Amino acid sequence: MNAHPRTEFAELMERAGLDIDTAAELLDVNARTVRRHINGEGKRIDRLRLEKLRQTADARCTGERPEGFRFIDLFAGIGGLRLPFEAIGGRCVFTAEWDRFSRETYSANFPEPANSEHIFAEDVRPYANAPEKIPAHDVLLAGFPCQPFSIAGVSKKNALGRPHGFLCDTQGTLFYDLAKIIDHHKPPAFLLENVKNLERHDGGKTFATIIHVLEKELGYRVFHKVISSTPWVPQKRERIFIVGFRDHSIEFDFGQLSVPEGDGPKLGSILDKEIDPKYTLTENLWNYLQGYKEKHRKAGNGFGFSLFGPKDVARTLSARYYKDGSEILIEQKGDRPRRLTPRECARLMGFEKPGQTDWKIPVSDTQGYRQFGNAVVVPVVNAVARLMQPRIMDAMELDGREVPATMQVQLPLPEPGIAAE
Repeated sequence: MNAHPRTEFAELMERAGLDIDTAAELLDVNARTVRRHINGEGKRIDRLRLEKLRQTADARCTGERPEGFRFIDLFAGIGGLRLPFEAIGGRCVFTAEWDRFSRETYSANFPEPANSEHIFAEDVRPYANAPEKIPAHDVLLAGFPCQPFSIAGVSKKNALGRPHGFLCDTQGTLFYDLAKIIDHHKPPAFLLENVKNLERHDGGKTFATIIHVLEKELGYRVFHKVISSTPWVPQKRERIFIVGFRDHSIEFDFGQLSVPEGDGPKLGSILDKEIDPKYTLTENLWNYLQGYKEKHRKAGNGFGFSLFGPKDVARTLSARYYKDGSEILIEQKGDRPRRLTPRECARLMGFEKPGQTDWKIPVSDTQGYRQFGNAVVVPVVNAVARLMQPRIMDAMELDGREVPATMQVQLPLPEPGIAAE
């Protein structure tokens, strides 16, 4: 029996150096569909997907990185915002991250060629004072920290009616530095991410000031929404996403976000079967946590550890997880539970798919836990980025900027909750 004739799809995959899983992720299809295209079976491949695969292959063969829209990654952590925006056709030209261990992980997963124009800054503040040193960009990304403002004026009843001056209330904070960069470069679009509590911080004054500065002083049309991660990963994690466009004619609706249907995945999907015994709690620590929980139970408080099985959805992974793992302890055979491993945390945050180990973790367990606890959930940002992609194109065109060809062949957004075939 003759083998399938060699298809154009198979040849492009080989030229691009892609395995089946990577090709499936690149083209937003499942692995079964990739295998069918390799063998020339099933429905004919979509033209846009074939063109995307061809561009990836050409870029690899020429040694060049495809030219895409330019973005910068501020307060970058380990790159959870960068991954999705590269996937929609972007090219990172500037990164700022102060933590040296996070920079180590970021560099391991986003290696830059020797001739790259990319700048990796340790501290964003000197660049905020000289923003012309930051490369020109089309999109600004920032997972900026939540800090208190001096906002004396915000507490006044008539403060929100004041047209200018709120930016000065934020001096000394990292948001102030972020705003100065936006003001200088005036990117067509931005995405900011923060903790859910930002809306309630300091009685809502902090958030009111941020929105006022972005809208009234920097001149952007702003949209925001708190998004839960549970449809994508087995973790109850809520974060606020703030999207802005310089051109006010652009419409954007978080309600159109493509959200997977159903109850979402459970912990069993990200757990490994073989676990190093070092992740099992020591007898002393386990006794302490049980005693601590019982003490607070008697006092009418809910403090203590949380125990989860493979059919559960975990609480929010925090940066303090390295201390005792008490917010997410995993049931196992024997008397004592265990922590998640850093590799399982990578999957819990969506940096890699279950069963894969392609995200590089070059740091200690302690630093790994801190990094994942501070990170964004990548599939959530994927959904936001894909929703933003056509609007970024519009924003660039309205700003008189050329839209790169690599961006123009991005795949259309799938219907909410429907996996692409």
